[in-house]
Amino acid sequence: MLWIPIDRDGNVPFIKQIYQYVRGQILCGALQAGEKLPSTRELSNHLGVSRNTILEAYEQLIAEGFLITRRGAGTFVAEGTFLEKRNRQKMNMTIKSEQDADVIDFRSGIPDLTLFPRKVWAKLSHEIWNDAEAHTFGYDQPEGRIELREVLSNYLLKTRGVTCHPEQIIITSGATQALTLVAKLLLSLDDHVVIEDPITTDIQTIFQVTGASLYPISVDEKGMKTTLLPDHLDPKFVFITPSHQFPLGSTLPIQRRIELIQYVREKNCYIVEDDYDSEFRFEGLPISSVQGLEQDRVIYIGSFSKILSPALRIGYVILPSNLINTCRDLKWFSDLHTPSIDQIVLTRFMKDGYLERHILKMKKLYKRRRDVLMDELIKFFSEKITFLGYTTGLHLVAEWKDITFTERILNQLEEQRVKVYPVEDHTIDKGKHRNRLVLGYGHLSTEKITEGVGRIKDALGK
Repeated sequence: MLWIPIDRDGNVPFIKQIYQYVRGQILCGALQAGEKLPSTRELSNHLGVSRNTILEAYEQLIAEGFLITRRGAGTFVAEGTFLEKRNRQKMNMTIKSEQDADVIDFRSGIPDLTLFPRKVWAKLSHEIWNDAEAHTFGYDQPEGRIELREVLSNYLLKTRGVTCHPEQIIITSGATQALTLVAKLLLSLDDHVVIEDPITTDIQTIFQVTGASLYPISVDEKGMKTTLLPDHLDPKFVFITPSHQFPLGSTLPIQRRIELIQYVREKNCYIVEDDYDSEFRFEGLPISSVQGLEQDRVIYIGSFSKILSPALRIGYVILPSNLINTCRDLKWFSDLHTPSIDQIVLTRFMKDGYLERHILKMKKLYKRRRDVLMDELIKFFSEKITFLGYTTGLHLVAEWKDITFTERILNQLEEQRVKVYPVEDHTIDKGKHRNRLVLGYGHLSTEKITEGVGRIKDALGK
């Protein structure tokens, strides 16, 4: 007789206990194919539970294919139900310890999440959840809510010089999805992308997974060296971060922008302009977009991850008219649409002036943190250090005249519980930036910045 352990004092129903036990015995091979099970009446009497309980458990196992019935013969274990157990691979799970919490992380691109305008956002969300019409909770358009695209079109014209109709905007789940859509839209196996070098490794990966090849062009204090644009290639697009090059921070001047536009016109291809953090410009007005100079050949990408929060997952891509329908279809097949309620809240947040006030507030704060970072580095390293890309954004690049950031030195920094990011990690053509670090400061308090620079000094022995 089949013995099934029953926990009569637990919270799991008897039906589920019987089902799980028999299922487990079949999967592990303890009950083998063709083996006959006790009748429901026999097992009911043996276990002291109702026959209906046994019957329902059997019926579930029959429905899932574990058991079969033969008229007049009884219930049997079905063929093909044994699953050989193998040793499970250990997952490389990183658990944050108290020691990890003491690490000062100079990661770039993270805003101060403690200052997210949660009260205003919660108020608007509450109003919208209460007042929204029923159809708002259904499926939406892949290109995004028209009210958000309209307010975004006006905002970008005023702040970035972007010229577009709302119909040219597709709302995405962050800039990463926008970049992925562009890659799917324009790239295939053996295509070429002309790209800045260095540039963030994530973007390199997004383009390379399509099978395309990257043609790197080095960056100097004025951005991409447009004199090096390849005549022998017919690239699908040229990728740039012209307002605040990542990671080196340079700004592409008008002469090079014009050269670049002339190049893509001749090659019948596009410019992909990633404008990831230029709202936070500390000296002068924000730099105008390349898209404002050439609407037919520029694809413009932005997001609210650096301005507000990465958790919102709201970005956008602005397309020339001939690419809109295909990209809209790709967005639909990707995730149907970006969450509607969040789009409506963001629309209200922008219309009511909260976004502009938040940017002004955060710009003052980030400038103060940048100044503290530079002052502390100068205090310890004086004439041995110079800075790049410090006029805009949430990071700067520090260049040491007498230090190469080898694996040994990076390990010394980790031992001091400070995390830094070599520019070299983002390069395609290796070996040119080994004395440079990307140091993000947006998410760090001035106290943490001061302590972190002190740890860098201790690690470098200067």
